[in-house]
Amino acid sequence: MSVRKMCLMVAMCAVALAAAPRSASADWLVTPFVGWNFSGSADVNGNGGASFNNQFERKLDYGVSLANMGAGAVGFEADFGYSPNFFETGTATNNRFEFTNDSNVVTLTGNVIVGAPIGGHGGSVRPYVVGGVGLIRSNVQDTQHVFDVSSKNDFGFDLGAGVMGFFAQNIGLRGDFRYFRSFQGSSDTATGLGLSNFHYWRGSAGVTFKF
Repeated sequence: MSVRKMCLMVAMCAVALAAAPRSASADWLVTPFVGWNFSGSADVNGNGGASFNNQFERKLDYGVSLANMGAGAVGFEADFGYSPNFFETGTATNNRFEFTNDSNVVTLTGNVIVGAPIGGHGGSVRPYVVGGVGLIRSNVQDTQHVFDVSSKNDFGFDLGAGVMGFFAQNIGLRGDFRYFRSFQGSSDTATGLGLSNFHYWRGSAGVTFKF
C-alpha cells in the first residue's frame, strides 16, 4: 500500500470523526488499562518465504484510551496499546527460532464509539461498540537474525464491544474485547487494500477518569 493511499484514508477518517455530532456537555474520559492477547496469528515471515503464523504469546499488554463522550450515543476515541514480548521466545516445539524479549507490537487507532447511556446524566452505565483505523507496528527480534523485516508499520483496524460504568461522579471502570487486524496491498480490490494474516484479539480492563 502506498503512503499516499494511507494518508488519504487516515484523512477521511479524521474528517468523519470531526464531523460526528457531540454534545456541548461532552466529557473527556481517560482509561489506563491492562489487557490479554489471544486467538491470533503473528504472521512472521522468515528467509525463503517461510511463514510462522502462530508464533505469538498470550501475554499481558497495557495502554491508555482517551475518549470524548457526552449524553448522546456517539463519541470518539484514541487508543494506544503496547504488547511486550508479543512473539514467542522459543518455548513451542514447532518454533525453530528464538525471539528476544524486545519483540513487541504497538497499536495506535482512532475510533468511533457508539453506546447508549443508561441512567443519570450522561449515563452511569454505557454498553458500547467501537471501531476505527490506525497504526499497527510490529517489532520482531530473533537471536539468529534470520527474519526479513525486524520492524514493520502497517495500516490496520480494530473492532470491538464493551461496557463502562461509574461508581462515583468522576471515577469508573471499563472493559472490552477488541479485534485487531492489519491491511496489506492488494490488486483485487478497488481500494488497493486487502486483509493480511496478522490479527489477534485483546481483552482489557481499566479505571476510567472523567474530566
